[in-house]
Amino acid sequence: MKRFFPLSTKPRCRAMLVSVVALAALAAPAARAQTAPRPPDPQWGSWTINTLVLPGGPKGWGGYFELQGRSNAIARQFFYNEIKGGVSYDVTDNFTVLLGTGRYSTADYRDLSAGYLALERRLWQQFTFTQPVGRVKLEHRFRVEQRWTRFRDDVVPTNQARYRGRQRYRLSAVLPLNKPTIQPGTAFLSVYNEVFFDPRGPYFERNRAYAGAGVQLNRNLTVQAAWLNQVDYKPARAQAGTGQFIARTRQAKDNLVLTVVYRIVRAKADEKPAPFTPFQPD
Repeated sequence: MKRFFPLSTKPRCRAMLVSVVALAALAAPAARAQTAPRPPDPQWGSWTINTLVLPGGPKGWGGYFELQGRSNAIARQFFYNEIKGGVSYDVTDNFTVLLGTGRYSTADYRDLSAGYLALERRLWQQFTFTQPVGRVKLEHRFRVEQRWTRFRDDVVPTNQARYRGRQRYRLSAVLPLNKPTIQPGTAFLSVYNEVFFDPRGPYFERNRAYAGAGVQLNRNLTVQAAWLNQVDYKPARAQAGTGQFIARTRQAKDNLVLTVVYRIVRAKADEKPAPFTPFQPD
């Protein structure tokens, strides 16, 4: 080694080597910071969902309307709202199709007066299959979305919207606790998992896991409270102007979800309405 690196006779080489090692040690944490996943948000958020449902009638036509708000913390730091609805058609007793549309607004909770950061218009087509397994009612839901988003601060040119498509699949299960079916006075447990796919990448974009409990108070009104964990995945990308590469990242958030569903009953007052499963249209 001394033949090629005579450190005793070339102190400059020794100093250069020490400098390179020191720079590498300092750069390593910065490089890890560029590629490490974002830490999870330690505080819980909250969602409030208010839904009006018109079930399918004798000819199968129905629909729903929904208002939804979300906050970064429990009942404070509100930053997001949805206004949406759709028209449904019951093809059979366990198969329903739906055409929906909605408006989705995201703002900075620290400055709501500044208006939205992103405003999305959405159109979707949905196919829902229900499947009884003993007392448990399963639901398979497939949704294809078309999304147009405008951003503040001219991220997208004025009067133009960025388009992205998306596909979603949700598997839900509801278990009535004190009665064999969902009817007035029935308490129940509900769970679901939903996956989101983006055809342009990242192909696996989001996952939602949900677990909660609720009660159908009367013929019309159902309430639920639940835990929901949402995980968003961001694609790997190059950081402009730095030469750094940011690896694929993952960000998770736990939320408290409170849901109120008012269902318009078509049956006459002296008739017993058909049992239904209180899945969320969201």
